[in-house]
Amino acid sequence: MTYFTHILLNNVIPLTVMIALGAWLYRAFKLDIRTLSKLNFYLFSPAIVFKMLYESELTVALLGKTLLFFLFYFAAMYLLVELVMKLRGYQGGMVTAMRNSIMFYNSANYAIPLNQLVFVGDAFTLSVQMIIMMMQSLLPNTYGIYSVNAHKRNPKESLRTILSMPIIYVIPVAFLMRGLHVPVPESLYAPINYISDAFIATALITLGVQLGSMTWRLRFSDVLLSNVLRLLVGPVVSFAIVWLMGIHGVMAQALVLSSSVPTSLSTVLLAVEYDNEPEFSSQVVFSSTIFSIFTVTLVIYLMRFIS
Repeated sequence: MTYFTHILLNNVIPLTVMIALGAWLYRAFKLDIRTLSKLNFYLFSPAIVFKMLYESELTVALLGKTLLFFLFYFAAMYLLVELVMKLRGYQGGMVTAMRNSIMFYNSANYAIPLNQLVFVGDAFTLSVQMIIMMMQSLLPNTYGIYSVNAHKRNPKESLRTILSMPIIYVIPVAFLMRGLHVPVPESLYAPINYISDAFIATALITLGVQLGSMTWRLRFSDVLLSNVLRLLVGPVVSFAIVWLMGIHGVMAQALVLSSSVPTSLSTVLLAVEYDNEPEFSSQVVFSSTIFSIFTVTLVIYLMRFIS
């Protein structure tokens, strides 16, 4: 009950309040969602990723093992999702929207506080989560952009769009500067801090604006399918992979926990920016966040059997 209450009070309710504010702001002022989307892609996301990677403490061994896990996990979930979508007969933009809703999960503003709650501020498990966050920040801005445009644009146009994304340059720059101990001038670091602090609020308000602008034709079966694959099947696949890789102890627990979180806000941002099933994506993000109260609590309870 303690975990349930903490997740509800410290994760879900604050997220819901921000989303509700976004919906109200749209109703009151008809905010331009595409402007908000561009702010997230080109300003707020790069700033927070740079700040977190630059300030993190990662070892090469930990980086390698976590990246290997992520590669196996991403491949396994991708194959599973493709099989399910083929059986369901999805076509067009819905293929990408469903895939993104499962492959991209909230590894930053939901998973990082959750990690620190469960592992009581453990620096090692935080480093594991930081690596997952890095990959989950990179993929939507590369593969995600390509996939939502694959059925509408030629590969050259998609590549140009990907190369315009700041985050693909921010990640190597952050690692290089941290590895070489290059200081960031305070006159630049202060704005980076201000911008990164605004990321969560802006992303959640963007989701709220999208929800507020929808006609709310609930896609119940599709949304439920995405939620089940993301919140229930995802942690099971993660557990199977850590077992097969021979990963034990708190690292195994941290990796399983990292895969149990709801669908990422980047799913909505991609859907809105490139007009690819934005209603479905918004409904999935909102519902998976609510349902995660119960599923994440279950995963945390079962994690004690991972040794």
